[in-house]
Amino acid sequence: MQLRAIPAISDIEPARWNALQGADNPFLRHEFLAALERHGAVSPDNGWAPHHLLIEDGDTLLAAAPAYLKANSWGEFVFDFAWAHAYERNGLDYYPKLIIAVPYSPVNAPRMLLNPDYPPDGLRAALADGARQITEAMAISSVHWLFALDAEIEALEASDYARRDGCQYHWRNAGYADFDDFLAGLSAKKRKNIRRERRRVAEQGLSLRTVHGDEADPALWDALHGFYEDTFHAHGNRPVISRDCFIELGEALGDRVVVFVAEAEADAEPVAGAICLRSDNTLYGRYWGAARDYDDLHFEACYYQGIDYCIRHGLSRFEPGAQGEHKVARGFLPVLTHSAHYLLDARLRAAVDDFLARERPAVARYASELGAEGPYRAEILEQLPRD
Repeated sequence: MQLRAIPAISDIEPARWNALQGADNPFLRHEFLAALERHGAVSPDNGWAPHHLLIEDGDTLLAAAPAYLKANSWGEFVFDFAWAHAYERNGLDYYPKLIIAVPYSPVNAPRMLLNPDYPPDGLRAALADGARQITEAMAISSVHWLFALDAEIEALEASDYARRDGCQYHWRNAGYADFDDFLAGLSAKKRKNIRRERRRVAEQGLSLRTVHGDEADPALWDALHGFYEDTFHAHGNRPVISRDCFIELGEALGDRVVVFVAEAEADAEPVAGAICLRSDNTLYGRYWGAARDYDDLHFEACYYQGIDYCIRHGLSRFEPGAQGEHKVARGFLPVLTHSAHYLLDARLRAAVDDFLARERPAVARYASELGAEGPYRAEILEQLPRD
């Protein structure tokens, strides 16, 4: 087996990359990663230098991982700014670092793409060790695997990485017949609140419809991108995904891109939109924007439309994005997420390992306590699917 890194996803044929197990997830598709690179969302100018890992045996691609040399910590959603400051205080460079992640996307999905014809445990171990070896050979500070799956975390911990746990809020499909069936499992107070929020959207003369990526026309993408830009600017962030990138993703991924469009009923003009991606069993919320503030429209477009879509299409899970305790009252429950980290400096690695050993039980307690206060009736909560 030979490990190498490539400086662009275009340096490997799409069919070879997409044939790996795990690349059926839309965020791991060659098309998705290539669009971000081609349109400059992922570039050294934005702090993301592609450094994708490949493990090969002759002409056979055994495994791969989407990897980047990062010049900052933006767009990762696993916050390590304190670690960077500790490096600086000790006269060391934290950047560049190597991360294995999906850019700008806190989604729980494969990070290790594997050839299905070979034993997975050996390939996971090779990727875990290989990433650390590349980091050591380049004499950079650290390597980080973000939002990895459980089997991958096990391989990384066996390779001397330290696990970090976080918390997100996910919705689970208990085989609901329709949205009212979902509501029936909530407490009366939460059920009443959701119905009131949905009613307020309609009372403002708004209606919503679902559009898949290959159904959206350029005018709709113009509007959606404008909403996205305005929202990022309003929160002091820089929108890095271009209109043309959105269009390419819609065309390339087709019905894997799901858009919930809010329109003014008076003239059918778009006034807001939530852009999601989906796999075979999971819906992922990604981008939201609106022309102006509307009462409760964010909850409708970003949460309730997604829940309804999952029920109608038989999806088992909805990940609406990072953070937000307010999601719990709307049917989303705390779920632990995982990343793995290896710092080359032995002193700082020991300090970070100690911090993470104390942080993990605190995060677990937080998730457990918040979940116990969730919106579901006790008998329904016990029946919900678990990871």
